[in-house]
Amino acid sequence: MLARRFTIVCLLMSLFGMLFAILVAEAGRPARSWDAANTCRLGA
Repeated sequence: MLARRFTIVCLLMSLFGMLFAILVAEAGRPARSWDAANTCRLGA
């Protein structure tokens, strides 16, 4: 039972770590120029 609980905690922590890494990587990326161009055209 302790091993099962430890496995679940490890899986949840690894999932949280991957999601956090994705958020950090996305925040560090520069904005794409074509995203701004599409919003300008759609707004006009």
